[in-house]
Amino acid sequence: MQNHFYNHDAPKQTAHLSINSDLLRQAKEEKINLSQTLEKILAAAILDKRRQEWLENSHEAIEEYSQFIEKYGCFGDALRCF
Repeated sequence: MQNHFYNHDAPKQTAHLSINSDLLRQAKEEKINLSQTLEKILAAAILDKRRQEWLENSHEAIEEYSQFIEKYGCFGDALRCF
């Protein structure tokens, strides 16, 4: 998945955080790159949050459009061959 919503070339910034010691130990054993993994998971979480917000903000318009389609049909319905 490509994430073009943030600057991949932005400089790295040190962040201090707490993590479960057993998870950290296992990640080290598996040679998991913590920074890279956190960036991927944060990007996915941000996208999910923005999608949820968009759906919440667009709910009324989506509902109105669905009602319109239910009442009048979809553009091109008469032209479909399937």
